Amino acid sequence: MAIESGELVQTIGEYEGISRETQLDVDSVSNTLVNHILSSPSGPKIAILIPAFNEELTIGSVVLQARRYAHHVLVINDGSADKTSEVARMAGAEVIDHHINGGKASALSAGFNELKKRNYDIIVMMDGDGQHLVQDIGALIAPIIDDESDLVIGSRFMKKDNSIPLYRQIGQRILNRATNVGSSKRITDTQSGFRALNKKALQNMNFQSSGYAVEQDMILHCSEQGLRISETPISVRYDVPNGHKQGSLSMGMGLLNNVVATIGYKRPLLLFGVPGALLCAIGLVIGILTILDIYFIGSWLMQSLMAGFMVMVGSTLAVSGLSLNSLSMLMRTNMSK
Repeated sequence: MAIESGELVQTIGEYEGISRETQLDVDSVSNTLVNHILSSPSGPKIAILIPAFNEELTIGSVVLQARRYAHHVLVINDGSADKTSEVARMAGAEVIDHHINGGKASALSAGFNELKKRNYDIIVMMDGDGQHLVQDIGALIAPIIDDESDLVIGSRFMKKDNSIPLYRQIGQRILNRATNVGSSKRITDTQSGFRALNKKALQNMNFQSSGYAVEQDMILHCSEQGLRISETPISVRYDVPNGHKQGSLSMGMGLLNNVVATIGYKRPLLLFGVPGALLCAIGLVIGILTILDIYFIGSWLMQSLMAGFMVMVGSTLAVSGLSLNSLSMLMRTNMSK
């Protein structure tokens, strides 16, 4: 832990010794380090941001636990029809109420804009349904404290003992691969909502997104801005009263559609140009083989049709990729002026 403090060094040394003698568990060490940070005048100021929609059954316990790990807890009540707002306030959180449900991206954006006005060093994002464990906050913020990362993502897939349902694993891996195409950093859990940001990353939270696509859009945006992104293992609970408010299949298809559209805007050559060039090459090869077939065998119709189709489609995709890439560069240039 890169905090220049004799007290913290002593604390770490004491716990290392205790760990060797009594096998003190990792959660206890993490809790003690976080408590030290909160009580230290020179330690970073931590705020926890929780978007919530109809979470009256869990938001109270989430806020109470989160307050042990942060100087401030901010809940964005995103148009809940239940007592989410009242319960969160009773638990000690500051609550900003949205009268209309605008989705997770809208709630987080409101939270980011509010916290930009405050002087917090680290912002921790977590969900209000109780899936995320506050005990993991210590590990989540450690890379930021050590000045190794600007954005830290808690990964469910880096911890082998997580009982993640098979359908979630399959869907998540598809989304990971699609998102990683447009990012310079390979992420194992692109949809994790348990994250930590430093001041620099917070000031860059000005991208456009909607709904649950905010997590993958944040990765693509931060990667494009040159921010340092890392991951740390976390645990999750799936036995919570309220799971996702949207069906897994429809949400997954929506997220996949969003990431493809985003990559098409930011990297059109990759999405259209590469497949187009590949189809053109295959079409030309088939065309050459067709000529050889005509000359030596006399059969040519099917090969000619396939060659013509691939060359036409490939050329269209390649030209579209080049055109969209030029348009994207022009738009970015105009936006930067």
